[in-house]
Amino acid sequence: MITLLARFRVFLGFVFAAIVLWLATPTPRSLMIGAAIAIAGESIRIWAAGHLEKSKEVTQSGPYRYTRHPLYLGSSLIGIGMAAAANNWIVGAIVTMYLVLTLTAAMRSEEAHLREKFGDAYDAYAERRAPKVERSFSWPRAIHNREHHTIAGLVAGLLMLAARAYFA
Repeated sequence: MITLLARFRVFLGFVFAAIVLWLATPTPRSLMIGAAIAIAGESIRIWAAGHLEKSKEVTQSGPYRYTRHPLYLGSSLIGIGMAAAANNWIVGAIVTMYLVLTLTAAMRSEEAHLREKFGDAYDAYAERRAPKVERSFSWPRAIHNREHHTIAGLVAGLLMLAARAYFA
């Protein structure tokens, strides 16, 4: 079940996004508050994607110095921001359920993969006993990690909620 949730989290995200949009009752105030939270989450994701060398190493620079899952932290803030922007308690419950189930599954699946692939190097990182690694942020690396897709999704989601507020 964990593997299925991790594997289909993006597809499920689109399904839940449609439900969220249908139930949303955004206001200008909820859009401003929600957008600010979501943009903070996307900023964390961009920072992380600009440091991540996926499947090549145990990344330890940038936000990975502070948390093992900065992309999921950023995604969580995006979800919270979108729920706040939607201004509906049912949406908040749906988003919370989605985030808890799918991101927990993704983190467990990812950690198992990293332990299998990198062994002691990942354990040392997870236990904060690995040597510090410094690397500069890179926009090309963030784009290679397809973070522009998340940016486009966030912008589209906020625009749809704004249209919903405007035409309501």
